[in-house]
Amino acid sequence: MKLSTRCVHGSDKCFDTTGAVSVPIFQSATFTHPGVEQSTGYDYSRLQNPTREYLEHVIANLEEGTDAMAFSSGMAAEATLMELFSSGDHVIASDDLYGGSVRLFQHISAKNGIDVTLTDTGDIDSLRQMIRPQTKAIFVETPTNPMMQVTDIAAVAKITRAKGLLLIVDNTFLTPYLQRPLTLGADIVVHSGTKYLGGHNDTLAGFLVVSDESLSQRLRFIYKTTGACLSPFDSWLIIRGIKTLAIRMQQQETSARLIAQWLREQQKIRNVYYCGFDDHPGYAISKKQSAGFGAMISFEVDNAQTAKFLLESVKLISFAESLGGVETLLTYPYLQTHADVPEDQRTAKGITNKLLRLSVGIEDTDDLIADLSTALES
Repeated sequence: MKLSTRCVHGSDKCFDTTGAVSVPIFQSATFTHPGVEQSTGYDYSRLQNPTREYLEHVIANLEEGTDAMAFSSGMAAEATLMELFSSGDHVIASDDLYGGSVRLFQHISAKNGIDVTLTDTGDIDSLRQMIRPQTKAIFVETPTNPMMQVTDIAAVAKITRAKGLLLIVDNTFLTPYLQRPLTLGADIVVHSGTKYLGGHNDTLAGFLVVSDESLSQRLRFIYKTTGACLSPFDSWLIIRGIKTLAIRMQQQETSARLIAQWLREQQKIRNVYYCGFDDHPGYAISKKQSAGFGAMISFEVDNAQTAKFLLESVKLISFAESLGGVETLLTYPYLQTHADVPEDQRTAKGITNKLLRLSVGIEDTDDLIADLSTALES
C-alpha cells in the first residue's frame, strides 16, 4: 500500500464497532476493570489511551518502526529520549540543531552529567574520530535547522552498528512521507509532531519511533513514569492532520522549489539554503536517502535592516515561530528559535541577524512570491 494511502487510512487497529469513519476520542482519564487482576487493556490514560494508541500505530506504520510513543510536545519526546543515558555518558549530535535541542543538551543534559558534543555529522571521517569509550549515541538532524545541512544516515548507521551505539534521527523536516531513517539503519526517530504531521499550527505533539522491542520497553517505562503523554483530543487532531500529509507535502515542496529559485534571483538576497538545489553540498545524499527535499528554506539578506523590514512588511506570510503548517511562516532564528544558543555558536553556523527561515505553506505560489516581492521592494 502506498504511503499516501496509509496516511489516510492510518492503522488497522480497531477500537470502535459503530462503523464511525473518524477515530473516536476516548476522553477518559481512567478505565474500569472487569474484575480483580483483569483489564480491558486500558487502565489509566497516562499509560495508554485508545485514541493515542491508534495514532501511535499510524506513526509506527508510516516510519516502518515496531513502536511509536506520542508526547505532549517534540521537546517532551527529546527529554524522555535523553533519560536513556546516565551521568558520564557521551552523545555526539549535529552542530546545527533546533535551538530547543541545543538548550536541552547544554543545560538539562549537562546538569545530569551527560556530555553532548556538537559537530558536523555530515563529515563522516571526523565523526568517527570523535567517538570515545563513553559514547552511547549519535543524534542527527537532517536536513538541519536552520542551515539545511545534510547527513548520510546510512553512512552514520554503519559506524553506530560497528561501535554498538544508538543512532537517533530527527525527521521533523521531511516526515516519513519523504524520508524513513529506520529503513536506513537508525534506531530511533524523533519528531516534533506539531509541525508537518499535525500540519495546521494548532496542536503541540512529539513522537519517538523505535526499530526494536527492547528499545520500546525501555522508553515506555520512562514514558509512563515521567508522564508527558499526548492527550486524547490532541491525538485525534494529529490523526486528522496526517490524513492530508501527502498532499500537503507535495504542494509545499512544489512551491518551495519555485520560491527558492526566485529568492536566488533577488538583489537583496545574498544566500539561499535549500536542499533541492543541485549545487547544494548535500544534494546527492538527499537524492539517495529521501524522496524529496521538503519545504524549508533559509536565506540571508544583505543586512539586518532588510531582515527586519521584510519580517514587518509581509502580509500574507506570517512572522511567527514554528513550521510545517498550511500557513507560510517567516521566522527570525537569531531572535526566535535559536535565541538561547550561545552567540559564538550561532555566528559560527551563519545564524546571524541577516538570516531568515521560511516554512512554505499550501497557499498559491504566485501569491507567496508576490508578498515577498512587495515586501522586498517597499
